[in-house]
Amino acid sequence: MWGYDPQALAHAVTARMMALEQQAAQTPCPRILLVTGDPLAFWAGFLGALAVPSVLFLGNPAWGSAEWHQVLTLAQPQVIWGDYPRDRAAQPGDRPWDRWQYWDQSYPCDRPVPALAPGWILIPTGGTSGRLRFVIHTEASLRAAVGGLQRSGLVSAPGQIHSFCTLPWHHVSGLMQGLRSLFTGGQLISLSFKTLEQQIQDCPEPLATYPLSSRPFFLSLVPTQLQRLLQHPQAVPGLTQFQAIFLGGAPPWPALLDRGRALQLPLAPTYGMTETAAQIATLNPVDFLGGQGGCGQVLPHGQVQVVAGDQGLPPGAVGQIQIRSASLALGYYSLDPKTQAPRLDRWSASPFQPDDLGIMDSMGCLQVVGRSSDKIITGGENVFPVEVESAIRGTGLVADVAVLGMPDALWGEAVVAVYGPVEAGAGEGLGALRRILRSQMAPHKCPKYWLKVDLLPRNDQGKIDRQRLKALVELQHLDLRDTPS
Repeated sequence: MWGYDPQALAHAVTARMMALEQQAAQTPCPRILLVTGDPLAFWAGFLGALAVPSVLFLGNPAWGSAEWHQVLTLAQPQVIWGDYPRDRAAQPGDRPWDRWQYWDQSYPCDRPVPALAPGWILIPTGGTSGRLRFVIHTEASLRAAVGGLQRSGLVSAPGQIHSFCTLPWHHVSGLMQGLRSLFTGGQLISLSFKTLEQQIQDCPEPLATYPLSSRPFFLSLVPTQLQRLLQHPQAVPGLTQFQAIFLGGAPPWPALLDRGRALQLPLAPTYGMTETAAQIATLNPVDFLGGQGGCGQVLPHGQVQVVAGDQGLPPGAVGQIQIRSASLALGYYSLDPKTQAPRLDRWSASPFQPDDLGIMDSMGCLQVVGRSSDKIITGGENVFPVEVESAIRGTGLVADVAVLGMPDALWGEAVVAVYGPVEAGAGEGLGALRRILRSQMAPHKCPKYWLKVDLLPRNDQGKIDRQRLKALVELQHLDLRDTPS
């Protein structure tokens, strides 16, 4: 890792291995909860766990009490490595990451844990429901994902992947950046996005201190992070030096992509998820700069098909995305919503179908249309929230937005837009926004109701919490119409 002494990492890994071997002598295949934002501590724990038969849960240091209650019930760890106070017992209102030996007093452990196999790596995901669950991977599935990217045309010989990581390690996108470098002998630069943003504000050439020109580095961002970086013109020269800027986690809006092309940024929109160990399809930056859209071709380690039921669809048809890959997870580990007991859901050998709709073109390039469960049927017409959200973001008149369908006596479902504060100096605000949308979209796609909020509900992965969003709208009794659309 750039900026870290390799010997210090080796010593830290050895120390974790020795501690874990001692624990394993008392408790075979111990369950470990690794919860730290410190790169050295994280990778020492992660690599140490890989070397000793164990079950590894990755944790988010920013979890609140609700998430920790779920995690401790699920993991029931024998070992906790990470950032939690050891010097006092839990107090009312504290996050429950106190000394785990006090666990029995605060969170009764009377629910049995299903058999968890040695070598399992459980990565947290909240999806869009806001309810925490873990996706079960192994070293083999994570290595398959690394190998797929390594064999793609994105990585030049000799196949080393150099990563510039600003995303959290417990999240699959941050974890895979680190593993790509560690598994291929590449260099890894790690800093928080907040630190990077501060450096950009304070320094006229913020990325000049990093060895970007000597090696082909890959940067991964979510669209909102890219938008924030582009608010600082001094960041652009450094961004152009990356081999590719993977853009994932949420659909990028057209105006952001257009600006990236205008600035000649090597953007590479991707499609992937925790279940596939990050990206399964990626658009080559050369094709992006040439004007191509979508998520590009499927990487060598995967197969993606667009289907209706069990039938494949021809190029250009919208259907359910279906995935086969050696990088697929084994299943989910979560709390049963009825009994609140830990539940293990192992997948069969059949293809994985996420809740995503897509189009495959004649060249084998994938375009994601939206989520099947989010589809709105209004007046007999289909509307996909991601398309409307992209159009609204593209106006530059809102800071954040989410679109959903709500029951409506006239339309069946009505398109509702919940948006963050209108940015300062954004002209006429909502009136201007509505006029722009009417000029760009069919009338049935334009929101009929608008709700302004200070902050949209998101989970710890930054995704919209759809359940909380719907509850927020329901509280307004849909008395939200500004003027008829």
